[in-house]
Amino acid sequence: MRTFKPLLLAATLLAAPVFAQTAPKADWYPSKYGDADEIGAANLLTPDVVLQAAKLVKIGKTYPLGVEINKDLPAFRHRSFKLYNVQPGQQAGLTAGPNKFTFNDELVVAWTGVGTQLNGIGHIGIDNVYYNGHRAQDIVTMEGLTKLGLEKVPPMVTRGIVLDMTAFYGQPIVPEGKVFTRADLIAVLDRQGLRLRKGDVVLFNTGWLELIGKDNPRFLAGEPGIGMDAAQYLIDRGVVAIGGDTWVVEAVPGETDEEFPVNQLMLAKHGVYNLELIDSRALVRDKAWEFLFVLGQPRYTGTTQVTVNPVAIR
Repeated sequence: MRTFKPLLLAATLLAAPVFAQTAPKADWYPSKYGDADEIGAANLLTPDVVLQAAKLVKIGKTYPLGVEINKDLPAFRHRSFKLYNVQPGQQAGLTAGPNKFTFNDELVVAWTGVGTQLNGIGHIGIDNVYYNGHRAQDIVTMEGLTKLGLEKVPPMVTRGIVLDMTAFYGQPIVPEGKVFTRADLIAVLDRQGLRLRKGDVVLFNTGWLELIGKDNPRFLAGEPGIGMDAAQYLIDRGVVAIGGDTWVVEAVPGETDEEFPVNQLMLAKHGVYNLELIDSRALVRDKAWEFLFVLGQPRYTGTTQVTVNPVAIR
């Protein structure tokens, strides 16, 4: 019996169910919005923020901020986009009904992170831990995330500003690896007569889109962008999203040999969204530095990123 009892205890422990455990607390979670929060900085999109942003509309001019997407658009590493036109049931010239009804349908086989895109806070993690301490093993499935999906994020209707880094640096295309510092941001804001507000979307114009179709290898090999200190400056002032005309927003190569640390700071640690390949050239030509920013993303359940076409209105 003395031998049997330890064996029985061991068997009982082995047979006990294993429950998922939350990641141990760290200095970047739980979120300041609560340990159940799944939308991060989107909590800042209050009715007052929307009302104040709406006052920026003076002339009714609209600007599409998305780039045109096709199979030739350069995309990050493994990603691709293919569109196929299909005419179901219309082979050999067939039609439907006495009115000879015909129609076109399109099938798209693509990654959601191609072209102008919104990156959600479930997109980037730190050692398989994502915003608010969610562990990959608890929320990631083959059919998307069970938490932090973009379908939960409200429409982004807020004040947008664009910072023209080409004018600031005096270069039509800011070179790859150029790191925007905190001092740079403060200087550009002053130069353009802008002050940051809580709930803002901040966009950068670097001229990088000019490379598409002309030098795609260079376009994807690197880019200019914000550094860690500049990103923290924007985060501390309560921005909802940071974006630009580049494919990852931060400088590549960056300040260290780390892999996209600014994105980890923004999305994983602070729940601040990332907007990539934003076409701000028309805004810059019109010197439209601030505007009403409107984005209603597709609500794909469980997705961490999605192709979008935000609109600026002034």
